Amino acid sequence: MPQKFYITTPLYYVNDVPHIGHAYTTIGADVFARYKRSKGFDVFFLTGTDEHGQKVAQSAEKEGKEPKDFVDFIVGRYKEAWKTLQITNDDFLRTTDERHIKTVQNIFETLLKKGLIYKGDYEGWYCVTCETFWAESQLEKNQKDEKICPDCGKVVNKLKEETYFFKLSAFENKLLQLYKDKPDFVKPKSLLNEVVNFVKQGLKDLSITRTTFKWGVPVPSEPQHVVYVWFDALINYISAMGYPDDERFKKFWPADVQLMGKEIVRFHAVIWTAMLMALDIPTPQKVFGHGWWTVEGKKMSKSFGNVVDPIEMSEKFGVDAFRYFILREVAFGNDGDFSMQLFINRYNADLANDLGNLLSRTLTMIDKYFEGNIPDVRDHGIDDLSKDIVNLLNQTPVEFDRCVDKMAFSEALENVWKLISFANAYIEQEAPWVLAKKGETEKLSCVLFNLYETLRIVAIFVSPFMPNSSLKIWQQLNLPQEPEKFAPVPFGMKIAGIKVKKGEPLFPRR
Repeated sequence: MPQKFYITTPLYYVNDVPHIGHAYTTIGADVFARYKRSKGFDVFFLTGTDEHGQKVAQSAEKEGKEPKDFVDFIVGRYKEAWKTLQITNDDFLRTTDERHIKTVQNIFETLLKKGLIYKGDYEGWYCVTCETFWAESQLEKNQKDEKICPDCGKVVNKLKEETYFFKLSAFENKLLQLYKDKPDFVKPKSLLNEVVNFVKQGLKDLSITRTTFKWGVPVPSEPQHVVYVWFDALINYISAMGYPDDERFKKFWPADVQLMGKEIVRFHAVIWTAMLMALDIPTPQKVFGHGWWTVEGKKMSKSFGNVVDPIEMSEKFGVDAFRYFILREVAFGNDGDFSMQLFINRYNADLANDLGNLLSRTLTMIDKYFEGNIPDVRDHGIDDLSKDIVNLLNQTPVEFDRCVDKMAFSEALENVWKLISFANAYIEQEAPWVLAKKGETEKLSCVLFNLYETLRIVAIFVSPFMPNSSLKIWQQLNLPQEPEKFAPVPFGMKIAGIKVKKGEPLFPRR
């Protein structure tokens, strides 16, 4: 039976349309899911939308729409974006789905009966933008001496209302013990340190219902209360799996990787994890927080007019080029800065010049010197340069797997491009056109066979990142099935006699 692998993105909050930050998380998850499938894992990949809360209700009101009509439109944009970006999620959960609402209500009543939820009065500060409660000691002030949210800088509101509380404080020691026992539970390590410090400051019980608006999951026993958006949304990871009785939940939980932007790691590593402990459910294996994207050094904002639209970028430059850039440009986990010039530079250098040129030159020479047929080769390492490229072809898979397994996507691609760069240099140094002129057919056969094999193996490597381009390479190499079906990738596959099918340039220069 294949080993299971369950990966999630956060549920994206639908007060606005998707941008590069949402795409970054989702493409990262998609690459990992595709990679694990290629290794034979039984993968489940979940994404979706978080549709409740005061912020959504206010955004809908501004547009003169009912909340459900408003979120239906935004959800359509997310689904369109993920289809365009070729995201291979197995499920898309909406918090307005009946299956989710029933699970939230079931969990609320279960914890209420266990004495881990209780009624009281909340008086304190609340940020509508972040949907977050804050203690006064955590707040900052603006130039007008108004109290502002430390995360988004918006003015916070003073609230006083009847509420239900979740006994978050009861899990303080258990959480700290978990972080100690599982040092890789939160990645990168810098985020784990932040989470540990936050918990060590002391946890207060969490207000988990609101009565001042109605757009949320109603509490069954007291429908004037709606469940706090964060308590509601976090449950998606198990409601989508049919918790508690569905076989899918029993098979795939706990999640292997829960992927998200770094700003919401605390909610997952603290609140969500405590909720699971309260339900006696295993905690996830890993919570991974990646960095933020700025645009030419500025925060993305409609007012700046600098929001990067993933659909627009994909339509203009191709889906694969966009997928490649955002995972190659920065180390996954670090912050990144987008500029059109950076994108064009990397597109031309890495994709057009390096990969595209290697494919075009290799197939052109096979076509010219061997009528398009892959030559039969007895000795792949006929000289030192050939031995070097064969050694690199054998070493790269190990490094590639090591990098992807730790979600070091940029590093994994860097290893692939070292191989591509070496292969381009190999062409220049071996000079097949000179070998052909001198009649050194055996050596010429060896060089072109090794270059063909390089392209075959590169196609497999880039398949999770650039599925279209990988398939185009595969088709021009005239190989059967799909590249992702050929893992692992031993060098020296029996390919003599295959006739290549040279096609259009892979990445036309921009």
